[in-house]
Amino acid sequence: MKIYSTRHGQTSYNKQEIIMGTTDIDLDSTGEQQAEALAERIAELGTIDIIIASPMKRAQKTAREVAERCGLDIVTEERFREWDYGAYEGKSRFTEGFAENKVNFAVRMGKSGESLLQLTHRVYSALDDIIADYSSKTVLLVTHGGVCRVIETYFNDMTNEQFSNWFMDNCGLLEYNI
Repeated sequence: MKIYSTRHGQTSYNKQEIIMGTTDIDLDSTGEQQAEALAERIAELGTIDIIIASPMKRAQKTAREVAERCGLDIVTEERFREWDYGAYEGKSRFTEGFAENKVNFAVRMGKSGESLLQLTHRVYSALDDIIADYSSKTVLLVTHGGVCRVIETYFNDMTNEQFSNWFMDNCGLLEYNI
C-alpha cells in the first residue's frame, strides 16, 4: 500500500500568516493554480486509486481539482479536518504563546481548542482505518498543515523540536509506503 499526503492550496489566510484551523474558507487564486498543478502531478503519477479528504472547503476544492482531472472518487473523512486552534483562530501566526502551545501536547490550543493529543488521536485512528480498509489501494490524503504534521509523525519519529519546525507547503506531496 502507498499513501500520498498533501496540504490544500493556498488561502488568503495562509498568505496573510493568519491562523485558520476551523475557519472554513476557500482557496484564493494562487491556491486554485496550486490545486491545478497538483492535479497534473497526480495525473502523471497515474497510480492513485482514491482520494480521502478533509470536509473543509479548502481541502475539498483541492481534492475536486485532482478528482476531476484524474477521474477519481473522493471520500470525505471528518477526522482530517484541521486542528481546532481555539482562541488563536483568526490571529497572526506570530501571536504570543501560539508556537509554544503547539508543542505542549496535553494543553488545549488557545484554551478552548484541541490539544495535540486529541488531534493525534483522531488523525491516527483515521490512518489506522484507511490502512485496514484500503490495503490494496494507493490513496491520496488531502488535508491541512497541522494534520499533515501529525501524519508525518505516524510514519516517522520526530523530536519535539523537529515537530514544531516541520512544515508542509500548500499542495506539497509526500509519499509513504506501508
